[in-house]
Amino acid sequence: MDQEKRMPEFWRNSGYHLLDRDEDGFLSITDDFLRAFWMRPEVAPVEESCSAELALHEGLMDDPRRVVSAHNIAAMADSDIRENYEVVLNFREKLLAAATVEEAYMALFAPGKNIDIPSMFIDQLAHAIAHNIMADEGDPFRLRAAELLFRDQTVNDMRGQILLADAEITEMQAQRRDSGNISLIELAKSPETVRNSVEVDVLTADNLDDYWTRSEYFNMALDITFGRNGLDGFARVLERWIAHFLKVDVEIQPTGQITDDKWVRHVGLDSEATVLLNDLYRGLAVDEGRNERLLSLFRLRFRNNGDMEAAVSGRPVYLALCRTVQNRLKVKGQNLLYSLPLASSV
Repeated sequence: MDQEKRMPEFWRNSGYHLLDRDEDGFLSITDDFLRAFWMRPEVAPVEESCSAELALHEGLMDDPRRVVSAHNIAAMADSDIRENYEVVLNFREKLLAAATVEEAYMALFAPGKNIDIPSMFIDQLAHAIAHNIMADEGDPFRLRAAELLFRDQTVNDMRGQILLADAEITEMQAQRRDSGNISLIELAKSPETVRNSVEVDVLTADNLDDYWTRSEYFNMALDITFGRNGLDGFARVLERWIAHFLKVDVEIQPTGQITDDKWVRHVGLDSEATVLLNDLYRGLAVDEGRNERLLSLFRLRFRNNGDMEAAVSGRPVYLALCRTVQNRLKVKGQNLLYSLPLASSV
């Protein structure tokens, strides 16, 4: 705990500070965490809000676990607001059904479940969990790599150097270039906030300290070229992610290619990678364009072979990252939680 207190603050917008850690290190769902969702712009009252909406919102801020009836929703005048409330209430029910944020996150992807909540809520849970597992981390390369668990990325190939930039920030930059000026929303911010929220620099050994003051803005690009700190940092993040959820120790290392003639298991870290690995495993032809979208391969080994399925004990599991045709990357951390060959006793 003393080490954690000495760490510079980062990711304040994760909601981690609103949560409590239980004796197992998981995040207990608190009233303050639930209350934060009723402060989102989609449901926060505005000048035009009707009395029924104001009353319901006030009640939920007072008791964020209170029961909301169909009558409470129907009484609100604005149909868009009614729909927004229904979406947030559906998400809230999934949180209330779980003891911890981690349990709620896992339940979303359980086999046979349909995901019926917006991706931004899933990313918010992943953000809080990532903060939890990285709370004592002092390496900005690893922290920036952990952002891949909850922030979409734009991929840039700069003559063999693979850079990841936050997709939302990249879009803001593009809008600014297209319009030639700053939006009214940006003008409402301070000049320093505007600069920090849009300007992007590549994280390097020379500007590591800048990460602590800029982590809220997600405006530092990560170099994941093979052999660089960014890719190694992502491997260390995945090790922690697995250890936190599954309580097993693994070693993950970037690798240039799969030459294993006894390749038995693999996990795609995104949708593109899943399809690519499946095709390669089956021996199907993969065209040059798809091969070029492969960003990285990893070799995962269990430190204790007893944690693996007996049939594949001691064998490596291969992981992959791929970009889409649109040069986007959305990591799916849940794939590791449900696709690793775990022993039934784990």
